[in-house]
Amino acid sequence: MEHGVWPSTFPALGQQVNGHPLAYLDSAATTLRPRSVIDALVDYYSADNANPSRVHTLASRAADRLSSARQTVARFLNAPDPAEIIFVRGTTEGINLVAGTWAVANLRRGDDIVLTVAEHSSNLMPWTRAARQTGARIRVLDVDDEGRPRLDQFKNILSKRTRIVAFNHVSNVLGFVNPVKEMCALARHAGARVVIDGAQGAPHVRVDVQDIGCDFYVFSGHKMLGPMATGVVWGRRDLLDLMPPYHVGSNMAHAVDFDRAEFEHGALKFQAGTPDVAGPVGLAAAVRFFEAAGHETLRRHDEELVQYGLARLAEVHRLRIIGSQSPERRVPVFTFVMEGHAATAVARALDGRGIAIRAGDMAALPLLKRFGVSEAARASAYVYSTHADLDRLADALHALGK
Repeated sequence: MEHGVWPSTFPALGQQVNGHPLAYLDSAATTLRPRSVIDALVDYYSADNANPSRVHTLASRAADRLSSARQTVARFLNAPDPAEIIFVRGTTEGINLVAGTWAVANLRRGDDIVLTVAEHSSNLMPWTRAARQTGARIRVLDVDDEGRPRLDQFKNILSKRTRIVAFNHVSNVLGFVNPVKEMCALARHAGARVVIDGAQGAPHVRVDVQDIGCDFYVFSGHKMLGPMATGVVWGRRDLLDLMPPYHVGSNMAHAVDFDRAEFEHGALKFQAGTPDVAGPVGLAAAVRFFEAAGHETLRRHDEELVQYGLARLAEVHRLRIIGSQSPERRVPVFTFVMEGHAATAVARALDGRGIAIRAGDMAALPLLKRFGVSEAARASAYVYSTHADLDRLADALHALGK
């Protein structure tokens, strides 16, 4: 789809930046919002704004909105039970929740936590802290020169000591779609629990947690058209019921006294205090946007952007793409370095032309070091992106590289 998926429904795209029409290519950091998501937020705050689960009508309507959002997200993930959907502020908080509850309660000295070298800091730091707290050991799985996880090494790392395996569904640097189903099967065979960082996966790949075979799947709403500070932890119900709460306070216990508390079951045990209703309402609207557009339509659009973007960037002198230059098993995330130009200087030059990209270590410094660099530039496209956006990117980089 050369013209993107309904770009006219994204109000932010109608603006000029530094005298140029906006070409927004920083979608792996956060996405723009369609009018339907913005309208859902305005409608909630205009009509149903209340603290849920009180006796008055507005509170009942707010509670219904929250329950409906939980059901919508469960459908999006093909989760068997909406009570397995925990709303959080994003992937970072979600992984910290799993690491700080299930992991800390179950890890022992000498146990192994397996991560890949391609992890975002938010799927690295919670596990290194859990390892320090429990005496567990971090084992690191390498990737090959194309950015693919080395499954031969993975099989050798896994052992009876492996308790947790955590990896991304899609790399925020390489754009590579990991073979998550195969990796989950290998981890399960070793008796390990699997946590998937879906921050870049849920926005691009159809997620079926039952088919994947993981124990926890975590993602951010703001990277898939939803509001800022929204996210989800999906966890298997039997594990959620055994886990200690992450925070304690009102609404997550049904009997409280000075010497005891009886916690709720499932996701409600992890939703202490007044809940964010607007965030889940907006996230549910984003899911409905995906459903209306059609997963197959979005997948084809991604494939076209990948192929076109790789072809155009290959024309730019002194530009090197980090990882694979093949369009197979990847999403439209293009991380690159330019000989003779600092990544931040490249990003500033593009910003002067109205083109928004990311520059820095992408919160994945170990992976960049694996490819011999300490910083890079990243252009990431999404449903509203067009060939024209990628043309402007390539032309600007070509001019910079002369």
